[in-house]
Amino acid sequence: MMPDLPPLTTDTIWAILNDAIDDHTANQLVWYALGYRFDAATAQWDASGVEPDWREAYPEPPDFIESRPATVKLTRSIPKENKQLLKEQLGFTGYKVGELVPRLTRRATMANWLLSYLQLNPISHV
Repeated sequence: MMPDLPPLTTDTIWAILNDAIDDHTANQLVWYALGYRFDAATAQWDASGVEPDWREAYPEPPDFIESRPATVKLTRSIPKENKQLLKEQLGFTGYKVGELVPRLTRRATMANWLLSYLQLNPISHV
């Protein structure tokens, strides 16, 4: 667990969806689940625990709010059977038309990916 990160629970995922957790913390939760670790001693990211395709594309963790390509990659990495977890498990119906801005839709992608991560790693807690 990275210091100061909230536990990866459905409450935390709702907080990402409801914009109650800042973008940096939401990013950190995904980074940690992907395997990125920050080495405070060297002030550098350690990507040795990151899947090779992610590590090659992003040797340092990407800002999923700012990077559309990184968010697209995140979306594509969600198994097909888990694509609708926000709706199926949380009852999330999406944002209203006026709220459909890239920042919020990318946060929803991050939330869905984290929910899928929880589904695939039930004993793992970020």
